[in-house]
Amino acid sequence: MGIGQFAYANNTNRFLAVAELADQPFALCGVPYDGAVSHRPGARFGPQEIRRASLMLCDGIHPHFGVSPLAHLGDAHDMRLPNASPLSEVRAQIQTQAAVLMAKHHCIFLGGDHSVTLALLRAARAQHGELALIHFDAHCDTWQDHFGEPSGHGTWTYEALQEGLASPAHTVQIGLRSSGERAATEYVQDQGGLIFTARALRGLDGAALQPVIRQIRERIGKRPCYLTFDIDCLDPAFAPGTGTPEPGGLSSSQALTLLEELAPLNLIGMDCVEVAPAYDHAELTSMAAATLVWTYLCGQIAKSLRGSDSHAA
Repeated sequence: MGIGQFAYANNTNRFLAVAELADQPFALCGVPYDGAVSHRPGARFGPQEIRRASLMLCDGIHPHFGVSPLAHLGDAHDMRLPNASPLSEVRAQIQTQAAVLMAKHHCIFLGGDHSVTLALLRAARAQHGELALIHFDAHCDTWQDHFGEPSGHGTWTYEALQEGLASPAHTVQIGLRSSGERAATEYVQDQGGLIFTARALRGLDGAALQPVIRQIRERIGKRPCYLTFDIDCLDPAFAPGTGTPEPGGLSSSQALTLLEELAPLNLIGMDCVEVAPAYDHAELTSMAAATLVWTYLCGQIAKSLRGSDSHAA
């Protein structure tokens, strides 16, 4: 197998122990690349650890959505990626492989660092047209360069908006709190989008989050929407295993409430990125990532079982 690949000898090495991908409507795929990180490497090992942590969910019915993804999900294993190649070449391969999957399935991707999302958005844009974008993160990822490099895991949002992959007015960022110059940290808002910083969300959960959820749902409407979840959006107390942790983040409870309440949107795909197992403790980060992905899946499966008329108004 290629660089960054892992053998899958049996179902215990697949997400929720699901079967290999065939004609299931939902597909899971790992993107084991971390060649564009700015601090600590190791996110290429995220997919295998998220899969391992997901096994505790394998016989469960989601407590809110009342469904299990087992009968609806197939595991496409990990993409074959050359971690030593230039980022542009890696992204081209990600886009090609993602496009094949997206043509047949509603896809969830496990990163990998956040630079992979640009390639995933390119594939999604080609299939669905201009997208709405929901971006959970501690960092704005709207830098115009990456410490002197033209592109990296901190530039992809800027590049996506510049390329017209996502509509600026329909881009929503949640959980931002890292230091940075104003031109970057408020770029999305300056372009007409919405930003809900971690500070603005402090102390809000359950019913208290409803005004935020309402604003997001009204802004996105029925537009096809891609959701990307950088695990460092969570406070390091809930997700220490990441390359660039930032104190003061969202709780797991807040994140799950947001994912549950945003499920009615016209979501067309998701990724969960930046899980770096080498820095994890007691599998807290991989379990959080697995539960976030499971929640997204169950929300979309429940919606598909009810019919396609449940998109947000």
